[in-house]
Amino acid sequence: MASTSKSVVSTDQAPAAIGPYSQAIKAGAFVFTSGQIPLDPATGEIVGGDITAQSERVMQSLKAVLEAAGSSLDRVVKTTCFLANLDDFAAFNTVYAASFGEAPPARSTVQVAKLPRAVLVEVEAVALAGETD
Repeated sequence: MASTSKSVVSTDQAPAAIGPYSQAIKAGAFVFTSGQIPLDPATGEIVGGDITAQSERVMQSLKAVLEAAGSSLDRVVKTTCFLANLDDFAAFNTVYAASFGEAPPARSTVQVAKLPRAVLVEVEAVALAGETD
């Protein structure tokens, strides 16, 4: 029978939660990340003014949270991506593709009216927990 345990995941290699939530939750065979926005984990400040710089920081934070959970970008099965402007999709997609390589996860990408701290991008993920195959 599968484990039904749930544990909080936290790392100082990604921005600390800025509200009542965890960076990620490991539950059974999965890791569920909170949305990552482009905050520098050391300063808590927004990085970069353009979508490329912000997307790179988001993916670095997502990678750090997953690794803290014993998982990785390679084990992501689904992402939800939020863009402040879908006109930024091509530039975002370039960074996203470089992060996931040849077998990218399932994905939804939507434009939203506003993101926390007026950032341009936020990404959340569901990944397989870090069991060895």
